[in-house]
Amino acid sequence: MTTPIAADVLKVAKAEVGTKETRANGRWVNDSKYNKWYGRIPGYGRDGMDYPWCAVWVAWVADRAGAAALYPKTASCAVGMAWFRKAGRFSEYPAIGAQAFFGPNGGTHTGIVYDYDDTWIYTYEGNTNASGGAEGDGVYAKKRLRRDPYTYGYGYPKFAEGIRSADPAWASEAPKPKPKPSYAPFPGTAWFRKAPNSALIKAMGKRLVAEGYGGYRVGPGNQWTDADRRAFAWWQKTYSARRGLGWSGSDVDGWPGRTSWDALKVPKG
Repeated sequence: MTTPIAADVLKVAKAEVGTKETRANGRWVNDSKYNKWYGRIPGYGRDGMDYPWCAVWVAWVADRAGAAALYPKTASCAVGMAWFRKAGRFSEYPAIGAQAFFGPNGGTHTGIVYDYDDTWIYTYEGNTNASGGAEGDGVYAKKRLRRDPYTYGYGYPKFAEGIRSADPAWASEAPKPKPKPSYAPFPGTAWFRKAPNSALIKAMGKRLVAEGYGGYRVGPGNQWTDADRRAFAWWQKTYSARRGLGWSGSDVDGWPGRTSWDALKVPKG
């Protein structure tokens, strides 16, 4: 299994939005698939199953995303917050994928941050409702004020890619930007007319196949041939149709031009 990243957790959490607990005798009761997954807690009603499940929901999401080791498995917000503090991964600033804690001392309610800006945090939360209560009926996507006293703080999972945080102290753990892909520059139409033998021709052919061309009988190979010209003519027509460019004549004659070449995104050898 691949190493879990914040996007994996958020994908699972988002998919749960709209899930409801059971309604019985005219009221919502803490009977959810998340309680069933976590199990009984002595002292609660319904044989230990009638407990608030916002923290359990976070643990369930982490488990399903393959990130169980990155979040506390507990039904207690206070215990969950202590878990992050002990690991030295707690902040008053939001972060993507962070576990948010709400209420006095962070012990009332919890959820997962999927975005933030200067004013708001955007969260997925279990056991809440349309008004954002801490004892609700299901899983919701919520928008909360960052600086509201109810918003207490955030536990930072140790994602493999780092964590995108608003906390200046965590800048060193910010995810590194992905390097931009490098594509082969256009060698000029005249170069192709000389029937070159080059690894660039094979790379071009592979990209044409990846785009859906199925006309090569053999290859593609390093040597430019009429087969490559026919293949590139197909690409010019295909690209023109996709973009509504209306190319014709010399624009679709199979001799690469800068626009059609750059659009193909042939990787550097």
